[in-house]
Amino acid sequence: MLINRKIIITLGLFAVVSLVALTSMTSKNPEYKNLKVLPKNVTHAQLGNLMGEWSRSLGVHCSFCHVRDEAAKKMDFASDAKPEKEAARHMFKMMNKINQKYFEAKKDSLGMVMRSGINCYTCHRGTSHPEVTVPEGEKRGPGGPPPGAGGPDGEKKQ
Repeated sequence: MLINRKIIITLGLFAVVSLVALTSMTSKNPEYKNLKVLPKNVTHAQLGNLMGEWSRSLGVHCSFCHVRDEAAKKMDFASDAKPEKEAARHMFKMMNKINQKYFEAKKDSLGMVMRSGINCYTCHRGTSHPEVTVPEGEKRGPGGPPPGAGGPDGEKKQ
């Protein structure tokens, strides 16, 4: 009877140790679906910080780029149903290229461009669709008519 008790206790302890070992070996990072420009090994905290930064930079909430799955009563972050999500991907790639080319931005351990140069807020300033503006006066150069083509109204100058 004493031997049976020792075997049961030993097996119980082995089961507890095995369970602890197996749970500690599982990934602490969730597997995100449909990541196309962000690293596959991005952590939950990093993704949350990045999405928060984008949200504040554009003055929007999650539903601006993501759709809600009404059947599941939660957001479907993997869905590409909204064109704004693809636009965000293009803008993110553009921003990274600008930072790498003109600001010599380095990448972090996940392969994401570290802070330098420009970010979403540089252009958006808290608005989802920033207005393209030019300085007052003659509109010449980038964004305006070429010299001799006329004034802001397209009329020829005399």
